Amino acid sequence: MNAIVLCSGGLDSTVLLHEVSRSHSVLAGLSFDYGSKHNARELPFAAAHCRALGIRHETVELGFMDRLFSSTLLRSGGAVPDGYYTEETMKATVVPFRNGILLSVAAGFAESVGAEAVMIGAHAGDHVIYPDCREPFMEAMAGALKLGTDAGVDLLRPFIAVDKSGIVQRGAEMGVDFSQTWSCYKGGERHCGACGTCVERREAFFLSGVDDPTEYESTGPLPGRPGA
Repeated sequence: MNAIVLCSGGLDSTVLLHEVSRSHSVLAGLSFDYGSKHNARELPFAAAHCRALGIRHETVELGFMDRLFSSTLLRSGGAVPDGYYTEETMKATVVPFRNGILLSVAAGFAESVGAEAVMIGAHAGDHVIYPDCREPFMEAMAGALKLGTDAGVDLLRPFIAVDKSGIVQRGAEMGVDFSQTWSCYKGGERHCGACGTCVERREAFFLSGVDDPTEYESTGPLPGRPGA
């Protein structure tokens, strides 16, 4: 199958890129610069992994999102909160309808280059606070892509029922260099170790039993998971 892979340079999409490249023909890795605080840190990793795999890499500029949308994830927004994704404060990091916009662009690009499918790394851990990562949304978007393209482009989400520790395990089995991925939403020189994405990343390595090569500003005990 010819496919387009949404690849941000983050851990999940990088593992997806490597996994899909083993069983499908990846026509391109597609990244988006939409004005997030960490875009500058993660996008070079997306490009590097595509180069290593001999895959075309494209970055789509979507600066209007930073200008018009409200989210602490964006450069125009406030400070990124610390803690688990499941906490109410993490909702401040939601970029409204982000995946709807990215998948729409990906669908048009996929049809233009003859790809049969768009692959996205949405996973089980994203579901709690991100409405555009949940399976009902993905099902609806899959239907829209299928109906809205002459080629009937499929939307595939291989990790939708997999948690992040499972993704780390898959990546480790393939020899993915996790040091060449980025998660931290704050976008500093090093991973902060305390924001939602850093906490999730640290926990995933711990639960999977895979050595974490990431350099963190803070490596104190992981905070207690809400409701645990």
